[in-house]
Amino acid sequence: MTGTDTDRIIEMAWEDKTPFEAIRAQFGLSEAEVIVCMRRELKPSSFRNWRKRVNSGTSQKHLLKRNGAINRFKSSRQRAISNNKISKR
Repeated sequence: MTGTDTDRIIEMAWEDKTPFEAIRAQFGLSEAEVIVCMRRELKPSSFRNWRKRVNSGTSQKHLLKRNGAINRFKSSRQRAISNNKISKR
């Protein structure tokens, strides 16, 4: 795994609305492997904050806990991965 991949995994893991299933689909990592990666790459306090956030009631990291109306992995405002920019207004 490259440094860019690791950075993207961390970014996706921090996003509340990106489920672990999206990380598995894109990078092939299970939830447990994402946790190991986060533990290895983050400072201990940052890891604790992330775990607290993931296990809170507001996080939608698990598809079973998500609102049924949300049926996508990315924001509706996000462009395709190859051109991942939000246009200036």
